[in-house]
Amino acid sequence: MKFGYFDDANREYVITTPRTPYPWINYLGTQGFFSLISNTAGGYSFYKDARLRRITRYRYNNVPIDMGGRYFYINENGTIWNPGWSPVKTELDAYECRHGMGYTVITGKKNDLKAEVTFFVPQNYDGEVQQVVLTNESNKAKTFSFFSFAEWCLWDAQDDCTNFQRNFSTGRVEVKDSTIYHKTEYRDRRDHYAFYSVNDTIDGYDTDRDAFIGLYNGFHNPQAVEAGKANNSFADGWSPIASHYKEITLAPGESKTLIFILGYVEMPVEEKFEADGKTINKVKALAMMDKYNTPEKVAAGLAELKATWDNLLGILNVDTPDDKVNRMVNIWNQYQCMVTFNLSRSASYFESGIGRGMGFRDSNQDILGFVHQIPDRARERIIDIASTQLEDGGCYHQYQPLTKKGNSDIGGDFSDDPLWMILSVSAYIKETGDWGILDEMVPYDNDESKAKPMLDHLKVSFYKIVNNLGPHGLPLAMRADWNDCINLSCYSDTPGESFQTYTNPKFAAEGGYSKVAESVMVATLFTYAGPNYVSILKHLGKDDEATAAQAEIDKMKANIMESAWDGDWFIRAYDANGEKMGSKECEEGKIFIEPQGFAIMSEIGKDQGCDMKTLAAIDERLNTKHGLVLNNPAYTKYYIQYGEISTYPGGYKENAGIFTHNNAWIICAAAYAGQGDQAFKYYSEIAPAFTEETSDIHKTEPYVYGQMIGGKDAGSDIGQTGKNFGQGKNSWLTGTAAWNMVAISQYILGVQPDFDGLKIDPSIPSAWDGLKASRQFRGDTYDIEVKNPDHVCKGVKSMTVDGKAIDGNVIPVAGDGKAHKVEVVLG
Repeated sequence: MKFGYFDDANREYVITTPRTPYPWINYLGTQGFFSLISNTAGGYSFYKDARLRRITRYRYNNVPIDMGGRYFYINENGTIWNPGWSPVKTELDAYECRHGMGYTVITGKKNDLKAEVTFFVPQNYDGEVQQVVLTNESNKAKTFSFFSFAEWCLWDAQDDCTNFQRNFSTGRVEVKDSTIYHKTEYRDRRDHYAFYSVNDTIDGYDTDRDAFIGLYNGFHNPQAVEAGKANNSFADGWSPIASHYKEITLAPGESKTLIFILGYVEMPVEEKFEADGKTINKVKALAMMDKYNTPEKVAAGLAELKATWDNLLGILNVDTPDDKVNRMVNIWNQYQCMVTFNLSRSASYFESGIGRGMGFRDSNQDILGFVHQIPDRARERIIDIASTQLEDGGCYHQYQPLTKKGNSDIGGDFSDDPLWMILSVSAYIKETGDWGILDEMVPYDNDESKAKPMLDHLKVSFYKIVNNLGPHGLPLAMRADWNDCINLSCYSDTPGESFQTYTNPKFAAEGGYSKVAESVMVATLFTYAGPNYVSILKHLGKDDEATAAQAEIDKMKANIMESAWDGDWFIRAYDANGEKMGSKECEEGKIFIEPQGFAIMSEIGKDQGCDMKTLAAIDERLNTKHGLVLNNPAYTKYYIQYGEISTYPGGYKENAGIFTHNNAWIICAAAYAGQGDQAFKYYSEIAPAFTEETSDIHKTEPYVYGQMIGGKDAGSDIGQTGKNFGQGKNSWLTGTAAWNMVAISQYILGVQPDFDGLKIDPSIPSAWDGLKASRQFRGDTYDIEVKNPDHVCKGVKSMTVDGKAIDGNVIPVAGDGKAHKVEVVLG
């Protein structure tokens, strides 16, 4: 069942009912100011850091769901409604929500009164613009009361929802003309405030939540709206809000436009106040209001935003025989990659913005999917990430975006973390040709006195693995190894202990984790990422170091074949008892998805047919109509030696859920091995545009990837098909977006940046006649046409650039800033 449709011409998803299976959201903002907005106008805003600079309040885990947002209330002769339906939920005569690239338009109609609200964050602007157009579509004059509503958060979202004994006494506001200022803690230690303005005179306001809503009312029936009049309340402690009230009369056919701005301002300490030392300095806020105080200025800001996305999405554009592929590659997958890059895993409808900062592994992987769009920001992000690394190559698992400091609360020694930086730096150099990043002086642990060239960070990342091997010569698993729920050193039987940070006393003498438990996933990731480091060293003329690094890779491959090949697939790990995990020898969890793809792409055991055997086992044992499950069979009991993974019911999350992030590794691997049909099958099982028809089952947004989909066991006894099989969770902020962008654009469609140029190596469905692609690369534009006359999946028979045949399939960099025609024939 569908709840809307794709409007590809406008790059929008159009939602036609407010009753979606779950709130379907969009993100506003691409720089410092961000907003989450649902299809019924729920959500919240923040500046840079969703915890430390939360501007408006939102209630996660609330009943009913999605409470808190930017609401507009209309009271026409006792009929009260919202343009976005919620929270009053009066049935509308018409409803539509259009989620576009960085903007959302929600339109509601009731009794011939139409309200169209456009929400967006302009470029280089620390605020959300909300343009409301009210139109009387009847043949009689209409008079009604109109109210805005936003609820201030008291800056630190963690403190806001816990420290009530203090916070109920600190809220402060200031009202001037038609603007309500939120200035809690501004007179003492803060240099920032927020404001909510409207570009028209108002008839009243409310800044005290109890006065506006009523102590025993709710968002669905605020007492001020029911009374049809504001209270002019002034918050002093308790819960400050911002609500404008206006009486409006519209003649038949008349429209009225109101422009609201929710803004954030930082002031130099010496300029915080006006001359009286009490009144907040409003000069920046007034300038922000002036910038978008007319419909013409709003239209210009929206046009600038759309032009920005035109440019970003114009870097890579494809034309394939499948419209759904075109939709994902040209629009939604790239859009999600940018959002995920901006926010890592910090703030979604499944991440509160309180508990997590920017992930080390997460942010490095995100770069893989978006580096072609804004390489300058990728460079900046890489340096930010590397600056939190430790001198021995270890990493803080997360860091806070506002401070760019490592987050020690979540700990470190996640064994896979260092390798992702080798991949992100390599991807950046391949895209840009900017080898100078390797010379950048980058601190360790944010200590400038410890700064060394970026190349040194890659070296310690590589050797962090080499220097921490277990009994089989495989990398130690440490705290966790990408799968945060495989915790081979935890051994916890106490509720509430963190599987990722708890140190079992039995391992304390060993440094906090087992020196026996080994990760095959990290081993195969090492053999996949390591050759990039070797290529960098060779380019720099460091042949001796390259030879030494390659020897370590070769040794790891041999160790994997000797100790991790299970006959038809690669095992997952050795636990702290030295027992195999993810093996035929296991009672449950016999096969895992994670190590398989990187092993295939590293060509481990290829001469013995290991790649084809592994792909066959994956298809037989892991594939379902909704994607590849992470492991099979699901665990039915708690295995203390494995950690968190076996705490989940079967079919959910890491316990045999469909973890779409690692599905992409198998898509890449199948394409790499020449199995284009198989790769495309797996791709289409999880790509959002392909799942739109089953939105009632999938629940989450049909235009973006989620982290997981319920596996075949979800919601049932093990061995039976579960009622929640195919149900999505954790949408938007997931490494799935970046890796699926890599999978479809680089491995299936085969447009692959390389150190020496642009490599063309498609692995497509055999039924396709070919494809076209336009790719901007290092200042040039390549118009690529791939022809497939023999209907093969893979294999470049010939390639010409501007009519001249070239050897191989790597387009040399022209560097002339011109367009070049590339013709590729498969066979």
